[in-house]
Amino acid sequence: MAVFTMVRTQEQNDYSETNTRVEDLVKDVPGYLGMDHAQTPGGLGITVSYFRDADALTQWRTNVEHRAAQQRGRAEWYQSYTLHVAKVERSNGFTRAQVPQSPTAG
Repeated sequence: MAVFTMVRTQEQNDYSETNTRVEDLVKDVPGYLGMDHAQTPGGLGITVSYFRDADALTQWRTNVEHRAAQQRGRAEWYQSYTLHVAKVERSNGFTRAQVPQSPTAG
């Protein structure tokens, strides 16, 4: 798992297009499992990417287009960032079921 937190600069020229391209590219990495992303209106963003193993993460880290996006991020888009790499031992989840409303409710 890779946890990437960043604070973006005011300069965001081509950021959305590059981000979309990077999100499409990572899906082609064997061992990529998924991604969660959140962002505040103030520019703080957190992206958590899940990989089957360290080899899959290394393959992503060394992808040529991803490396170019990283360099551009440091030069233009990010005020600061932090990357944490960790191993998930267990994961649990919960989703509340939708409760149907009665036709007379209201």
